[in-house]
Amino acid sequence: MAKIIAISNQKGGVGKTTTAVNLCASLAVAEKRTLLVDLDPQGNASSGVGVAPNGGTSYELMLGLSTAEECVTSTAIGYLDILPSDRRLAGAEVELVGEPDRENFLKRTLGLLKDRYDFIVIDTPPSLSLLTLNALTASDTVLIPIQCEYYALEGLSQLLSTVQLVQRGLNPDLRLEGVLLTMFDRRLRLSNQVAEEAIDFFGDTVYETKIPRNVRLSEAPSFGKPILLYDIECVGSRSYLDLAQEVIAKNT
Repeated sequence: MAKIIAISNQKGGVGKTTTAVNLCASLAVAEKRTLLVDLDPQGNASSGVGVAPNGGTSYELMLGLSTAEECVTSTAIGYLDILPSDRRLAGAEVELVGEPDRENFLKRTLGLLKDRYDFIVIDTPPSLSLLTLNALTASDTVLIPIQCEYYALEGLSQLLSTVQLVQRGLNPDLRLEGVLLTMFDRRLRLSNQVAEEAIDFFGDTVYETKIPRNVRLSEAPSFGKPILLYDIECVGSRSYLDLAQEVIAKNT
């Protein structure tokens, strides 16, 4: 039975999609059956694993136009599948807004896939939208990436309020999976200060692994590859492999 993890932060540029893609690739390398759900209309997680949708996508799935089996696509990494997305998904929010029980569309769909995977990871849009609500309602936990720069914790109160709202009305079992510090540079006082503030606020839910600034990590998406396929020797690869081990250990 799969553990479903939403990766969410409405603040853009925090490494959310990078984390979704590379955490999933690292879980798959550890031979954990993994599904990456691209729920962002920008489709960056899909292109990040080299998949260009040519069949069903999360748009068709959300609207009930295709089944999960018709939409899930394999990737170049064994044990890793993806439910791809494209920009049409942006229209799904408008089309679903008048539907009853609209926050539970994704939950019902993923329920049919849970027996096939060990982990299902959802890449959410950088906004607190109906798509994000669907992701949080469908998930067991939420993983929050935080960029180690100014205003890093700004807006987190809004995200945590949304999580509490979902817990009260839609998904009482939703929990915090962990907080991941991204773009970390131990030489900079600011990075260490953000890390300290995050630990003060979130405690031991902050992962020991910190994702550093890394040129190879930034280059990989333009080649349509997770960092493990682009440069397995770089510090970015090692960091996401370490993160995957933390996630696996926490869920064993």
